[in-house]
Amino acid sequence: MIRSQIATAFFAALTLAACSKDKPASSGSTGSPQEAPWAPAKLTSVKGVPSAAIESSLRKKLAGSAPAKINDDQWGHTRRLYKMYGDNPLWLSADGLYRDRAFALANAVLQTEQDGMRMDAYPVAALANSISGITQTNTPTPDQLADADIVLTATFAALGEDYLTGQVDPKSVAQNWHIDPQEENVDSALARGMRTAALDKALTTMRPQDPEYSALRKELDRFQQIAAKGGWPVVPSGKPVKPGERMDAARIAALRQRLSLEGMSTPADSQSASSIYDRSLAASVANFQSRHGIAVDSMLGTETMESLNQTSAYRTAQIAANLERMRWLPRTFASRYIYVNVPAFRLTAYDQGKPALDMKVIVGQDFEDKATPVFSDVMETVVFRPYWNVTPDIAEKEIFPKMNADPGYLAANNYELYKEGGATRVRQKPGEKNSLGLVKFLFPNDFNIYLHDTPNHELFDKDVRAFSHGCIRVEKPTELAEWVLGWDASKVDAAMHGADNQSIKVPQKIPVYIVYGTAYTRDGQLYFGNDLYDRDDKLVAQIFRGALPTPETVQAVQALRRIAARS
Repeated sequence: MIRSQIATAFFAALTLAACSKDKPASSGSTGSPQEAPWAPAKLTSVKGVPSAAIESSLRKKLAGSAPAKINDDQWGHTRRLYKMYGDNPLWLSADGLYRDRAFALANAVLQTEQDGMRMDAYPVAALANSISGITQTNTPTPDQLADADIVLTATFAALGEDYLTGQVDPKSVAQNWHIDPQEENVDSALARGMRTAALDKALTTMRPQDPEYSALRKELDRFQQIAAKGGWPVVPSGKPVKPGERMDAARIAALRQRLSLEGMSTPADSQSASSIYDRSLAASVANFQSRHGIAVDSMLGTETMESLNQTSAYRTAQIAANLERMRWLPRTFASRYIYVNVPAFRLTAYDQGKPALDMKVIVGQDFEDKATPVFSDVMETVVFRPYWNVTPDIAEKEIFPKMNADPGYLAANNYELYKEGGATRVRQKPGEKNSLGLVKFLFPNDFNIYLHDTPNHELFDKDVRAFSHGCIRVEKPTELAEWVLGWDASKVDAAMHGADNQSIKVPQKIPVYIVYGTAYTRDGQLYFGNDLYDRDDKLVAQIFRGALPTPETVQAVQALRRIAARS
């Protein structure tokens, strides 16, 4: 975990650089769909400087290296955006600058912390200097005008791309993430944004538009405010406590304050509650456990204490990390799709953008090669009463040793041996005891992962459900089969008790997204899921490091804020 002092430094610095919340930037336009597309004016001069001189300087600079803080990928998007407009200026007007658009961009950069994004990833100082240099200078040079135009365009391209695909490469922070960020769509999205008269709205629409992203942004704001005010108190350590047991009064007081600051009420049962871990407080702790990926037992055990004493700054950055994960996802999903969040142990099926089915799932164990990866593919087939074809690895590690120790093991567990490609394989016969249950849902992928039923439905009563070999067991297989195939319950039931290994093609292929989100909302409440595979730390560390602005950055942000305030 990241050390608390790093978290404290993060928020001390971030508070200095914060700007006003969601301040609208005037664009001189309503941004309605009926508006004519925006286009730069055909210029003869800018503040008396001939446009030919500016364009010549612009082309030379575009042939050179990228501005500071603009990487090669962003520079490529910048150049291609200029190419669409004949390598002509995009931000310059006859009197100097399209002020409303420049101010809208400046304000958008200042508001990136509301999305958990690193403001210092952008050329903030150069942006401030470019805008002020044109607006406050009567006789700019061609190079000065060209530089300003390029910095504005490169900042627009960098910010737009980060909204569309994220600031951090998931491969650089050990996310086991295999969903295409759709980089190929960035150029067209930037071009659409540039053509939009209301530039602030264009940038806003590049971020994820689904309700979950908006809900997490609100929670990020709430936690940023908690952290900026000093966070919550440390709950003193002590022995594990059960409901009804005596407890140090100072520890109880700190616990009540800690829970209250996160929004969990802690009313006392009686006057003696100052020294008793009473039922009401225990119920609040149970609620905390439920919302932090901890097995619910109402006790103040080790895991619960560690979670209670995680800093508010870390939790804030964890929310920011999950907003980043959402930016790694495609901007649009199909009309019908399945979304599995592994740390939430939850599957939701969506129809026309609305939840149509929701259920618990069991995911891969958190060790060796059993972790469930992040990927997407398309469901094509449903198999009723399937065989379970045991993978060679599982057979070698688990089945053959038991078979050698007990000659009756295979028959007792409904296994049989068969030959495939000259090798001896193991499979479990269809039926009620089959490990895949009575139905499996196939979406061919490189990881051999699929959804399936299970004979062990009692495991869904567990709060932390990571028991499988990587595949995902579903709580409501019958309802899922009905939704996927469009069948009624009786037809699904007949198939589950009919012919063995019966494959049915899905009428319309359904995208399946297996994701990893450790901060999410459900029923209007924020949850921190179980970070089963320890994927948060590296991503959170990246966000922490990037969000520690230097004094120079703070000064640049203040200058940019003054510029944006003029809009």
